[in-house]
Amino acid sequence: MIALVRVDNRLLHGQILEAWAPRLGTREVVVADDDAARSPLARAAMTLCVPPEMPARVVTLGEVDWKALADDPRPILVLLRDVEGLARAHARGLSAKMGRRVNLGNVHYEPGRRQITPSVFLTRDEVDTLLALAGEGFEIEARAVPTEPPVGPAEIERRYAAGR
Repeated sequence: MIALVRVDNRLLHGQILEAWAPRLGTREVVVADDDAARSPLARAAMTLCVPPEMPARVVTLGEVDWKALADDPRPILVLLRDVEGLARAHARGLSAKMGRRVNLGNVHYEPGRRQITPSVFLTRDEVDTLLALAGEGFEIEARAVPTEPPVGPAEIERRYAAGR
């Protein structure tokens, strides 16, 4: 089962392994990112930090079999680099029935982005994408770690509109 789809520019790192994986009972991590999958250095750096009892795969978005991940009885954590990757995953078959929970953990600042949380900055198009996915049944939230209160779609929209 897809326990969580997380959008995080950093992909697989300590916060995932120390906070999210234990909270979710994660038994496998799938990093779905074209750039990381094509880089032997990025693949090695990410998978070296993972305990041996928790398999980790770094694959291109096109290689992900969303149905197989959803049908797997083990809790699986899927990591995507950005909201564009989330939209591409949805276009390639990820549905709310397969992986309902979507977490925005870290989206770096760039010109044209507005701050939503201390670690999430979004464009108008990204907010619109997230609202559309929420309308399809995805549970969208922004928060860095599981102990923080989640920021849902309506609050994401409010904060974006406020120019925060």
